Amino acid sequence: MHPRHIYVHVPFCARRCSYCDFAISVRRVVPTDAYVDALVREVEIRYPDGDQWVADTLYLGGGTPSLLGAEGIALLLDRLRGRVTLSPDAEVTLEANPDDVEVEAVRAWREAGVNRLSVGAQSFDDRALAWMHRTHTASRIGTAIDAAHSGGIDNVSLDLIFALPEKLGRDWEADVLRALSLHPTHISLYGLTIEPATPLGRWRERGEVTEAPEERYEADFLRAHELLALAGFEHYEVSNYARAGLRSRHNSSYWSHVPYAGIGPAAHSFDGASRRWNVPAYAAWARELAGGCDPIAGSEVLTRENLASEQVYLGLRTIEGLLLEPEMDRQVHAWVTAGWAFVDVERVRLTPAGWLRLDALAASLTTAGSPS
Repeated sequence: MHPRHIYVHVPFCARRCSYCDFAISVRRVVPTDAYVDALVREVEIRYPDGDQWVADTLYLGGGTPSLLGAEGIALLLDRLRGRVTLSPDAEVTLEANPDDVEVEAVRAWREAGVNRLSVGAQSFDDRALAWMHRTHTASRIGTAIDAAHSGGIDNVSLDLIFALPEKLGRDWEADVLRALSLHPTHISLYGLTIEPATPLGRWRERGEVTEAPEERYEADFLRAHELLALAGFEHYEVSNYARAGLRSRHNSSYWSHVPYAGIGPAAHSFDGASRRWNVPAYAAWARELAGGCDPIAGSEVLTRENLASEQVYLGLRTIEGLLLEPEMDRQVHAWVTAGWAFVDVERVRLTPAGWLRLDALAASLTTAGSPS
């Protein structure tokens, strides 16, 4: 059985963001045809049987998939349909930078099958955007959302980054309220982290920047949660909020521990028992495929203990929570007392304050003994 959820990594970007350590390729001219040809070769090599492959979700992530433009996205989806049939109600998501979202492009994306946009807004503060090396301005975000709606895609998610350095003077609450004023169906919140091999990591080494203290990280997250809850958004996963019925179905597949396929540089796949990942660099990935080779960089078979630990972690990170087992009682009681969790219909679910401590809470539970 082929996975019913497919992720396609489009690695191209116009510029590397200051915080980004993803597998990207900065290109002035995007080699669309060569990339799509290589992508199709990967599908043919990985799944040579030619059996019908039906998918319920397709997610074009990156990188900046919208850099492929209207014709590039249409070409990619048309070529994929040579091997993949999208179910009638399939969710097809395209990640986009605000700069690329024009009415005519959206109409073309919609015609090609895209029905959901994930727009990388990050902030509505121009100084913060420049510091992050974003290519768009704050005013461009609203223009992009208007273009999405005019072009026929109403299911639009916005990404925002919180816990930026104090010296930027960014008003986090104003950013959240500005995002809400654009009427998105979904909002994702990500706390800024400093990775070593990034411009931001080098700035930290030189003493030019420090990470926000834990207290402000927590305050930003909880204030955003309060504002989004008041606006009617469901906090369904640690970083994600959605209007009723409009959760990200593709991302939810990851958190449900179901199989998914990853195609493209650095893409990961999971078949229910093992995980594999591709060569990260675009040039190396394309070279492997040109030689008729599977561009795999590594793989691992998950043990029973690995799978159990992942199920604990994935359960705790979603609103569905985790089935409460007798051996968890003492720890979970302590979490409830601290305000980090609550128990509902024999399931333990984390509060927003608990989600801030997700890694530590999941680790403590699996160390003490997780359900089989």
